[in-house]
Amino acid sequence: MSDESGLIERLKSNINKDAAFKELLVLYKERLYWHIRNMVKSHDDADDVLQNTFVKVYRNINGFKGDSKLFSWMYRIATNESLTFIGKKAKRLQITNEEVQQLAIDNLTSDVYFEGDDIQMKLQKAIATLPEKQQLVFNMKYFEDIKYKDMSEILETSEGALKASYHIATKKIEDYLRNH
Repeated sequence: MSDESGLIERLKSNINKDAAFKELLVLYKERLYWHIRNMVKSHDDADDVLQNTFVKVYRNINGFKGDSKLFSWMYRIATNESLTFIGKKAKRLQITNEEVQQLAIDNLTSDVYFEGDDIQMKLQKAIATLPEKQQLVFNMKYFEDIKYKDMSEILETSEGALKASYHIATKKIEDYLRNH
């Protein structure tokens, strides 16, 4: 987006803040929704986390330094909000984060917003077996086609480490799909 600096300026000014924020919503809402949805699985949960993400963006835009792209900064917030959401849900249900993921996948079959077939479901189950970081990297690369350079900015990890994580995740998923 070429006019990102203009949008950031308007977001930080009190004059056009709400109009600029609506523009921001239009630009990023869908991409952030799917990023969150890949992590929390359920449509309703993704909606809640998306709302929290935009509230945080709105409240903290003045603290945005411009060291990274606005998109990367928002993705980082969405990622952290999703992980926090999963952690809180796990604590509330007194189960592990992994079990929360498993539960979410089991519920996908009854989710009216899930349009996947058996293969999609099997892939989701395979992804759920990965450690959190590998899940994140796999989802961002496979489903969202985010470049390693941008991912590195969002997750604050080196491109090399991300490529290695993706490679390992892919192997584990292939093994899972072969054996289930």
